[in-house]
Amino acid sequence: MKRMHYLDKIRAFNRYYANVLGKIDQEIYNPSLPLTEARVVTEVHMNSGCTATEIREKLGIDRGYMSRIVQQLENEDILKKEQSTKDKRQYALYLTNHGEKIYTDLAEKGRRGIEKITEHIPDRDLTDLVAAMETIQSINSKTYGEKEVVIRPFQPGDAGFVAQLHGEFYKQEYNFGSIFEYYVLKGISEFILDIDGSQLWIAEVDGEKVGSIAVGKTSDSIAQIKWFILNENSQGLGLGKRLMNTAMNFCKESGYKHVYLWTFSKLVAARHLYNKFGFTLTEEKPNEEWSDKKERIIEERWDIDLTVTELVTVQ
Repeated sequence: MKRMHYLDKIRAFNRYYANVLGKIDQEIYNPSLPLTEARVVTEVHMNSGCTATEIREKLGIDRGYMSRIVQQLENEDILKKEQSTKDKRQYALYLTNHGEKIYTDLAEKGRRGIEKITEHIPDRDLTDLVAAMETIQSINSKTYGEKEVVIRPFQPGDAGFVAQLHGEFYKQEYNFGSIFEYYVLKGISEFILDIDGSQLWIAEVDGEKVGSIAVGKTSDSIAQIKWFILNENSQGLGLGKRLMNTAMNFCKESGYKHVYLWTFSKLVAARHLYNKFGFTLTEEKPNEEWSDKKERIIEERWDIDLTVTELVTVQ
């Protein structure tokens, strides 16, 4: 009987909060971009490189309707798609520059909408409201099995993990050989012997190491992003953005004026992320050393001048 009482309370809250969300939606959305399309735009921004299937399953959208939304957003130059490197039958979705501007406008309208409906709430009550929301989110996360994600500084034993993850991932995906793994091992060995002005972070999901990123000091004013990688099972959790945010904030706090990194042309999702952070492609060069079959890849250097480009936090 008591449980039934709780269920009725939850249903009542659900009806009430649906009305609250409706008021926010009225402030955010306009006829040129209906609610469902706006939700798709938001998901693509938050999980750049995701697939239509992933969004459809997360938002509960009919397959045919989702296909029409993607086509419409493509036609309006809001969204673009590229063949997925993980599954050739799927397409990775990205926002165009125009699409990013639309998302920024949506986010700003959302903030204004929430500000409007909370402006009458005293600060102390607002603190209680947010705490209650966090409690709901925390309990539901446990109920629905959401992952615990941690990004931490490196510890003894992590260097071997980073080298192994690089060796396994690039062998499987791009047929890189032992020369590449030696290159990574050598670099990490030198890195941990002289950590001054540098840092390496490990990403963990439910206690399991799944990725890494590092900042290496090149000079007093220049740093390099290194060993940015995630295993294929940790995609879709926003870890790539969190790792890059962590590394770039470290660069800013350390006083670096210029940051660069090396990648290669087939890492499409990573390249889109670098562009979001303000990096620009500055150099290209062929490389045939890393592939067992001597296949040519195109290495790319990406740079950002922090004295000119304002550092952004990518959500």
